[in-house]
Amino acid sequence: MVDDAPLLAMLDDDRQGWVLARAVREDGVMVDFELVYINDAGCRFVGRPREELIGHRYRQLWPDTVHDGTLPLYRTVVETREPVTRTVYYDRATLSGHFEMRISPYGDGFGVRFVDLRQVTVAPQSSGGTRLYDALDAAFDGFTLLRAVTDEAGAIVDFVCDYVNQLGAKLIGRTAEEVIGRKLSDISPSSWDDGLFDRYRAVAATGEPWRELRTYPRIGQVWEVKIARAGGGTLAVAVSFREVTDQVGQERHLAAVAAKAERAAARATEAAARATALQTATTALVAASTTAEVYAALGSVLRPSAGGQGLALLLLHERQLQLRYHDGYEPEVVHRLRELPPDHPYPATAVARTGHPLFLTSLAQFREAQPDPVTAVPAGARQAWAFLPLTVAGEVLGTLVVGYRDPRDFDYDEQATLMALAGLGAQALQRALLFEARTTLASALQRALLPATLPDVPAMRHAARYLPWTHGAEVGGDWYDIIDLGDDAVGVVIGDVAGHSAAAAATMGQVRNALRAYATERHNPASVVHHVNQLLLDMHPDTIATCCYLQLHLTEGTATAVTAGHPPPMLRTDDDAWLLRLRPGPPLGVTPDAVYLDTTLLVPPAATLLLYTDGLVEDRRHPIDRGLRELLAALRDAPTSDPARTLDHLLDSGVGPQPRSDDVAVLCLTSDAAPTGPPAARRRFRGEAISASAARRFAADVLTAWEQQPLIDDALLLLDEVITNAIQHTVGDVTVHLRLEEHLRVTVHDASVRPPERRPSPADDDSDNGRGLHIIDHLAAAWGSEPDPAGGKRVWFDLRRV
Repeated sequence: MVDDAPLLAMLDDDRQGWVLARAVREDGVMVDFELVYINDAGCRFVGRPREELIGHRYRQLWPDTVHDGTLPLYRTVVETREPVTRTVYYDRATLSGHFEMRISPYGDGFGVRFVDLRQVTVAPQSSGGTRLYDALDAAFDGFTLLRAVTDEAGAIVDFVCDYVNQLGAKLIGRTAEEVIGRKLSDISPSSWDDGLFDRYRAVAATGEPWRELRTYPRIGQVWEVKIARAGGGTLAVAVSFREVTDQVGQERHLAAVAAKAERAAARATEAAARATALQTATTALVAASTTAEVYAALGSVLRPSAGGQGLALLLLHERQLQLRYHDGYEPEVVHRLRELPPDHPYPATAVARTGHPLFLTSLAQFREAQPDPVTAVPAGARQAWAFLPLTVAGEVLGTLVVGYRDPRDFDYDEQATLMALAGLGAQALQRALLFEARTTLASALQRALLPATLPDVPAMRHAARYLPWTHGAEVGGDWYDIIDLGDDAVGVVIGDVAGHSAAAAATMGQVRNALRAYATERHNPASVVHHVNQLLLDMHPDTIATCCYLQLHLTEGTATAVTAGHPPPMLRTDDDAWLLRLRPGPPLGVTPDAVYLDTTLLVPPAATLLLYTDGLVEDRRHPIDRGLRELLAALRDAPTSDPARTLDHLLDSGVGPQPRSDDVAVLCLTSDAAPTGPPAARRRFRGEAISASAARRFAADVLTAWEQQPLIDDALLLLDEVITNAIQHTVGDVTVHLRLEEHLRVTVHDASVRPPERRPSPADDDSDNGRGLHIIDHLAAAWGSEPDPAGGKRVWFDLRRV
């Protein structure tokens, strides 16, 4: 605590932040600083209460700013006894803001005054004012300050430029040095001719701001000029100016568009009727999954609009135009439409060849198109026709023919509506045709891509079930897999590719194989899912998938899991069953910037792990929360720990939507590994920068599961120092081993035989390299480095249990 009461009283009243800190020395060397005072303004700046700050060290409070040069700067002030001013901008988890710091020596430490630069005013002599001028130089507007020059009677006769930003000087064709300090009459004598001088004088005298758009036809530009009186005891004005030619042009364009929209309002009623028909057709066609449903949907919309006089749909097949659907046509017309060669004069064939619509407004035009009555298709009771191409992605599937009872003129809007309906129908028809053609293929493909058998894993029993959709084809993208990774590790995954098609089944196979490949390379689970996401975006950018991947370590009794938009697994012990709390991640295929974070947790001996796809617990009729409650209850009530019998019990319990409307995959595993020795956990990480954060996350999760929360902060700080050094100075993977006995031992193994090197004195220079060992010396109960008989070295440290 600080005993200087008058000083503290003065600092308490300051609106800016104040911090006092004392040096922390080890063996005569300053290694950190402890906060002994912070005022209320300082607490507001850092966003934390005083009791969380006083008595704590800088490295503990702001670990993410330790390596930005701040600590060496503080040490320099204490050692040289010379104050320093520094401007900093932080946007980090523990500190954010833009501050000007005045650092001064105080006792065996320092004091810092934090100035919030967001609150500075234009005080020319203040450092905060300088910062504001820097901001004005970066502005998009020209800006200048003009101080009035008065005569003996007090009348304003000129102005002197006290300041102009860089853009403002450039806009008038000069430099700031050529303008500042000179009179307006020298800089811009035209201001008297164009009236700007009078405006400056009026604003300075009255204080009323002024704004105007000034047009300069000679150069074809429009400028916005703003004038406001500057505060203080002198007559002065602040002037901002910018070219707004493009904005004014846009405003005029928008006004013209608005006028056109008003004229179009008269046609809104008729357009609304067409839009309603289009919306109705869209709804019906989206719901259609078979060709029969597509035909019915088109007929329900188009035939009423044709006055009940006929609808025909002809598709291309082996160079012939064949009738596939008709409604309202006479038998003799239907007979002639059954099959038409590509050169038949009936207009539908030309439309199918060219992909261009044809509208016949009278019976005379229809007969003119088919001059030979012997080969002509009869008109029947119709006197106008719309022949519409069924086109998808540039491919013409056939022709949709709409017949009308009376002669009819097709205006532009009606033609556009009919073409839109035909386009929607073509898309729905293509989907239905592809669905019907690929159903059998997709089903066989999916069955082939699922693993025929799952590997036998020591100390683990498992069983899986795949249930195809009970209403519809056996087609989908659900999958599961078990991957023997060696070294007492096994990968377990379940996933679901969106959709029910051959493409979904094929994509599922590619995703499954990719995940297996990345897992076999022993990427950590978060990295496995990250790579699969990138691969899916590259290969199938319009596909979305979900998955949950776990890396089980059975003899350790631990698992590391990552989820990508997938329902979380469930874990059952003798006492209870619950959903695993995993760090969520977005589905695969959504964004290349997705972040996947794994979670490490305990898997007790004899525990049962259940993975499943969402078809088991939800659909649009059955909320997922309800399905999860049902599944948890059924898992708790399962009368056995045998995975196969557990799955039979779950699937016979009426869990989830009934009947099902989606495929279901379920995977159940039971661990038979017996605990050996004290709690321990080991993970291997690839030698890349991202592995440091993954290792810290692994250690934090394991220590939390072991109920060792008091050790987490120190353990993570020391682990970060050791593993960062290993990643930076070695090539290859890095292994982290945690072991909990009378103390916690953390061991990091890497491929290098070179032991860690300690700097003689971390205060000799401003670099942070080599300082980690001093931190380990200070925090660890013991530590060491030794060669590994298998190659490389092991660096370890111990922490006493609290």
